[in-house]
Amino acid sequence: MDICLRFGIRCKQLREKMNLSQEKFALLIEMDRTYYSSIENGRRNVSIRNIEKIATGFGITIEELMRGV
Repeated sequence: MDICLRFGIRCKQLREKMNLSQEKFALLIEMDRTYYSSIENGRRNVSIRNIEKIATGFGITIEELMRGV
């Protein structure tokens, strides 16, 4: 499975664990909802800056975010 898709699945799992919609999570991390949606769907090769934003939004380290990807 492609790493972008695996990363998107990991983000979706963590977001759903927080009981947040894509829109609310995207607002929390100051990211466009459609851009974040494309990450979860594995259609984006995410920059390290955006990976950091996502990890911070989940309240975890980048290392924890990447676990299992």
